Amino acid sequence: MRIRAFGDDPRVAVVAGGHGDEPRGPEAVESLLADPPAFERPVKFVVANEKALGRGVRYLDEDLNRAFPGDAEAEGHERRLAARLRSELDGCTTLALHSTQSYARPFALVDTVTPTTAEVCADLPIDAVVETDAYAGGRLIDYPRTVEVECGLQWSEAAAANARELVTAFLGATDVLPAASGTADGDLPVFRLTDRVPKAPAAAHEVFVDNFERVEPGVPFASADGEERVAEESFYPILMSAAGYEDVFGYAGERVGRLADVAARADRGVSATGARRDVQTNRR
Repeated sequence: MRIRAFGDDPRVAVVAGGHGDEPRGPEAVESLLADPPAFERPVKFVVANEKALGRGVRYLDEDLNRAFPGDAEAEGHERRLAARLRSELDGCTTLALHSTQSYARPFALVDTVTPTTAEVCADLPIDAVVETDAYAGGRLIDYPRTVEVECGLQWSEAAAANARELVTAFLGATDVLPAASGTADGDLPVFRLTDRVPKAPAAAHEVFVDNFERVEPGVPFASADGEERVAEESFYPILMSAAGYEDVFGYAGERVGRLADVAARADRGVSATGARRDVQTNRR
């Protein structure tokens, strides 16, 4: 794990390279730090899984972004690394950079929307915010004040450019750099994961629908060796692709509202269904 800190006791962090087959995030960090700007508050940059990056593989022993909270005494590389990374990020407002095989434009993922994560997301150049909620187990976004962004399609040059733009916007949102004026977008749609969409073993998989576009009952949305999967009820595909995951096509989700409205409910401790809940309200 490589860390570069600016200033004393940073409470803002950018993490890249959680997966070794997603090099565009580390490239964005390296590009920024080749000629660092004048940061206005302490910040740190972390390239997490250097060993996997060096080999061009997703992970060595297990998926780092499913290994949290980790174990400093574990035998597996990623399990030990997760414990180190979690300790390094304790108390930080964090942006974690990823890329995907499912969607070309950037979008954000959070455990649940809180006032802090909403404030950050509103300033990012993204298409949507996804609450992973019950499906965040073992991920870095399990922890408060953490926003994960999918920068675009894995290995693409567009993902590299998007990553640089996202890092700059995040640093502006957290007062590390001067913020761009008039960029906050409270109209961003918020989705919530509701189910995994299993993928049967097959020689060929296809996905017929677009992520974040509503699929109606009776519509074929994917296939395995030509056998179609048909929607039994309406849903929004999220992180859905033919090859992104081994055992699932991706996730089904629901649209829960505008970011500004979901954040306001979170600030009052009310979920999208109207139920009271405890929320993390620490500001950045």
